[in-house]
Formats: sequence, structure tokens, C-alpha cells
Amino acid sequence: MNDDDVLGPDEALPAPHESDPEESLDEVREAALRAGLEAYDLTDEDFAALEGESYLDTEEALPTLAIIGRPNVGKSTLVNRIIGKRLAVVEDRPGVTRDRVNYRAEWAGRDFNLLDTGGWEKNVTGIDLSVAQAAEAAIDLADAIVFVVDATVGATATDEQVVRLLRKADKPVVLAANKVDGPQGELEAAALWNLGLGEPYPVSALHGRGTGDLLDAAIAALPEEMPQVEVAENAPRRIALVGRPNVGKSSLLNQLAGEQRAVVHDLAGTTRDPVDEEVEIGGRPWTLVDTAGIRRRVHQTKGADFYASLRTQTAIERSEIALVLLDASVPLTEQDTRVISQVVDAGRAMVLVFNKWDLVGEDERFLLERSIERDLVQLTWAPRVNLSARTGWHTNRLLPAVDLALSSWDQRISTGRLNTFLGELVAEHPHPVRSGKQPKILFATQASTSPPRFVIFASGFLEPTYRRFIERRLREAFGFEGTPIQISVRVREKRKKR
Repeated sequence: MNDDDVLGPDEALPAPHESDPEESLDEVREAALRAGLEAYDLTDEDFAALEGESYLDTEEALPTLAIIGRPNVGKSTLVNRIIGKRLAVVEDRPGVTRDRVNYRAEWAGRDFNLLDTGGWEKNVTGIDLSVAQAAEAAIDLADAIVFVVDATVGATATDEQVVRLLRKADKPVVLAANKVDGPQGELEAAALWNLGLGEPYPVSALHGRGTGDLLDAAIAALPEEMPQVEVAENAPRRIALVGRPNVGKSSLLNQLAGEQRAVVHDLAGTTRDPVDEEVEIGGRPWTLVDTAGIRRRVHQTKGADFYASLRTQTAIERSEIALVLLDASVPLTEQDTRVISQVVDAGRAMVLVFNKWDLVGEDERFLLERSIERDLVQLTWAPRVNLSARTGWHTNRLLPAVDLALSSWDQRISTGRLNTFLGELVAEHPHPVRSGKQPKILFATQASTSPPRFVIFASGFLEPTYRRFIERRLREAFGFEGTPIQISVRVREKRKKR
């Protein structure tokens, strides 16, 4: 047998222990395949994955630096200067930024997330209120703040309003006096000491003048290490209620809580902030997060709605499972699929909840079922519950679906059993030959749970269609209902003989 061959299901192996033949056979197979890996060049990350120490393919949590300020002070120009690319839209008028929000940046060897707080406009409810809403949301999400002020104009009443928010939040603030192109501008910048935020750093975001000193100060303000969130063993599990506006998220929260906890109104977007509610369902405590409706595209939203969508994404990432509410009385929309994608991309367990099912006529339900199966063909693994949040009809079916999804999210497959499964799978359906070569699966391990992540070592590239085939068969064999599965393939070559 070659080192890069996968053991077939019928190949001879040493006799298993009589006490548990099936388990011992899996262990023997695992040991044989692991021994075969010794002929390949492996990295420290590979050995860590094999030992189940950590899943090193995931990105570590990075601190967030927010750029805030009133309109047209040069925030997006500064963002472009920091990231070294012209990604943020810049025009000489206020309220232009509505598209990209989060950027990954680096300075002096330190990686961090950069939050451009554009997207709000002055013609919604007045400039002062809009700025306050935007600044407050950005402050909540950030670990440190760069407050940008136009040095040529000086501190305005709106700037002073933001300063009050910064003092209340008690977060590190670096004051950037922008549009300083010479000695005269530095004198104007010095006047900003009166804001009471410490030393103003004179910069020209357009020309790059002084941005190095500003970034040094900003990096020093960021936390050295991101705090690890430790969840108590018996802490209530977190459920995020997500969906586009006006699908009944708050109504469902009230129904599950058994009382009026969230404001409900026919006007879309009543809920702006995520609201954590401790409720008891089925005799067990849960934490429900009622989130603001996610608009069609983030860059098309304005004012508080724009920042509500950011907070909703944060709520998804802080939860363990998301109930994605969909309006059964109308066809599936692009907004709905976008919300679903957010949950899947975040790696959270998921239950699809079709609300307002009572508004669908008996004759229409059959056609609706076929339409749902067609539109959500890639999500057959997600449990689905049809209910009415307004009347409480079938809400009792939610808890079993949630339990099923969370158990799948936490499920771990032993390494021996996983490799036995893959050995049988490859023997039955080998990877197609491409350019005269056929990649072999050498070894596989489940690197982590929540969500289930698998690392496959192979002698060559595995095509996306074959990876999806493996995922489909994993679900057929082990369930994983209600959770996304992440599969990482590491191509490794044989160690050269000396």
C-alpha cells in the first residue's frame, strides 16, 4: 500500500480488540493513516490540527478602531490613507459614505479592524441627531476611537455634542485635527485642546502629513489582547431573532416570553437596537436577542437604520443559533437570502421560521411548499418551522428544532470513525482524474465544533463539487441538521528522499 492511498473498506487490518470490534477497527485505521502522514511535509499548524489543539485556519479576533466625526471632515479620506487603498468613496459633500464599513488594516505590525462611520445623512431628522446616533453606535462597536475634526473650521456645536457621547462612553479617544497642510494649520489645530480630549494630532488625510504619529497614538490606545469571552457552563444559550424588517421578530419574542417585552408596530424598522431578553421556554432559561431588521443592502440604508444593520451582524456573531424569520405571505426576497447568508457565513446554527403562515390559504400552501423547496434547495439541512407569531400557532415546535440544531452545532465525530467513513466513501466514489492525476485523501480530523470544522489532508486539490459531495454525505451519515459545516483541505506533498 502506498503512503498516499486511502485504506479501502475491505483492506486487511490487524485484528481489532474483541471488546468493541467496531471502535477498535476505527482506531486501527486511524493509526495506520496517521502513520502514512509521516512521509509528507507537515507544518506546525498541521500538527496542532491533528492533536485537536486549535483550529488555526480561523482568524483571531482583532480590535476595532472607529473613525468618527461630523460630515465632510475627511473621515473617508483618512480611511483610504490608513488602508493604503481608495476603497472608501470620497466626495466634497457630506453623507457620501454608505457602502463599505469594515476594513482590515495594519500599522507597525499590528492588525486591526477599521470602522468607517459614514452612511448617515443630514436630511432625516436633523444634523445633530443623525451625528449623535451614528457616533453612539460606532462607539459601542469600537475598542478605540479616532475623532476627526476639521481644523480649518474649528470645533462646532455638533463636534461638542459628539464629545459628550465620547466622555459618557469612557473609551480611549485620539483626536485628529484634519486638513492641516502647514504651520498656520498647526496653530488652528492647537485650539482644539479646548475640546478636553487631550492632544490634537495635526494631520492632512489628503496628503498623508502627520498620519504616522496619529496611527502610533491610535495603536497605543487599542487593547494589547482581545478579551476572551468565557461562557459559564450553565449559562442560557443565546438565540438571535433575525430577518428583514417587519417579518414579526418582536412579535415572536413577545409570544415566547409570554408578555409584551418588545414594541410591535406595522411600521417596518420599529426595533433599532438589539434587545437581550431572558425568557423561559420549555422550563429552561434562554437569552433571546431581538434585532433590528436588516435592510436590502447596507450601503442603501441611512441614519440609524445603517447602524442597526451593523448591530444586527454583531448580534448574530454573539449568538449560538439564529432563528431566521421569513414572511410566508410573500415570496422569498433578496433581503431574505442575504440574511440567511449572514448567518451561514458567521457559522451559527440556524432554524428557518416561516411566520404569518396563517395568512396563507389552504389552496396556496402546496404551491408555497414547492416554491420554498426550490428557492432554498441549498439549505435542506436547516430545520423549518411554519408558525404564526401573532397567535402563537405552532410556536411549540420551535424548541425541538432549536435543540436539534444546537446538538448538531456541538456534535463531534471521532477521528477514527471519520476516516473510516471517508475510506468507504472514496472507495465507492473516488475523486475524478484531472490532467492524469487523481488526488488522494490522506487523513481527516474534526478540528473543532460550534460549528463543526473538518480538516482534510490530501495529496492534491479537491474540486469544490467533490467537497460539496463530501459535505452532503457527512450530513447523510451523521446528521448535522441545522448547522453549517466548514471543510478545509490542506494539500501536502511527499517529503523528498535524501
